[in-house]
Amino acid sequence: MAGAAIERLRVELGDRAYDIAVGAGLIARAGTEMLPLMRRRQAIVVTDETVARHHLEPLRHSLVEAGIAAHSVVLPPGEGTKDLVHFGRLVDEILAIGIERGTMLVALGGGVVGDICGFAAATLLRGLDFVQIPTTLLAQVDSSVGGKTAINTAAGKNLVGAFYQPRLVLADTGSLATLPRREMRAGYAEIVKYGLIGDAAFFGWLESGGDSVCDLEPAALTRAVMTSCRMKADIVARDERETGDRILLNFGHTFGHALEAETGFGDALLHGEAVALGMVLAFDFAVKLGLATGQDAHRVRRHIAASGLPAGLAEIGLSGAAADRLIAHMGRDKKVRDGRITLILPRRVGEVLVMRDAPVDALREFLASTG
Repeated sequence: MAGAAIERLRVELGDRAYDIAVGAGLIARAGTEMLPLMRRRQAIVVTDETVARHHLEPLRHSLVEAGIAAHSVVLPPGEGTKDLVHFGRLVDEILAIGIERGTMLVALGGGVVGDICGFAAATLLRGLDFVQIPTTLLAQVDSSVGGKTAINTAAGKNLVGAFYQPRLVLADTGSLATLPRREMRAGYAEIVKYGLIGDAAFFGWLESGGDSVCDLEPAALTRAVMTSCRMKADIVARDERETGDRILLNFGHTFGHALEAETGFGDALLHGEAVALGMVLAFDFAVKLGLATGQDAHRVRRHIAASGLPAGLAEIGLSGAAADRLIAHMGRDKKVRDGRITLILPRRVGEVLVMRDAPVDALREFLASTG
């Protein structure tokens, strides 16, 4: 992958616009990429123990080579790190290093690191510049782009956070070679989402060639990441703060977040796995409501299952008995308005709609009868 070209696209947000670079070898050239954006030659890399073993030293070397003073804060891995306790420790460690408003934070890792580092950047000294260097497929195609930063609380996922855009996103596809297969599949679920919400032809391509993405075939991987990032960048440019089209990016997530909450926000069910199953449930519920066809729902379920992702509640140890608890989790979703649950539901592959007041009785009955 080392010889693959770097591709770029721009998130158009006026004076806060930034580039997304995609390709192999970007960690090794991060210092060169970052330096023109820096107000002070000081960077603090926020990462986790797992990612640090693979990528921290190459990144540090790149920064030092560019004349940037490099520091690091290494967090424990896992979703459990994205809480108030770890956030407090993170900002204390960053402040102890000694920072100014020209200091740049660097999020090196997956979605957890990106979210907690981005939220730290949004709040420290009332705002520091930061760069996203996502090292998981899920983060490269979703969480690193668009400026959503947040941490979890006991009440739910991502309930404390801020919209705060990075200065740059460096998606080094070479870093994905260190990922377990399960993590690759979890990231692939978010790629599938982009096809389902707005690009039926892209979904058709994934049906025939999705394996090559998870197998790290360079051309397929770059196409998948760039297509996903381009679609998200276009939506974010139109609707940065989720007052319109950006809510469509939550397809599968209201179901998915409820599943994550029910299973404890841990390794039992990865975020991408929850989204995959959430998309299947959204199609099946749309069929029940007469919005979508059973043929499309079957097509989606078949591809999710063939990709090694969960396609039924029984596969994750849940059953209809969990229906009331899942409804309760959905009631705490950020998209709830006046107690009404909002769902993103499909009309067909490539087209979704926003249902602002989902019929709770029908939803409960659906979940209770779903295996």
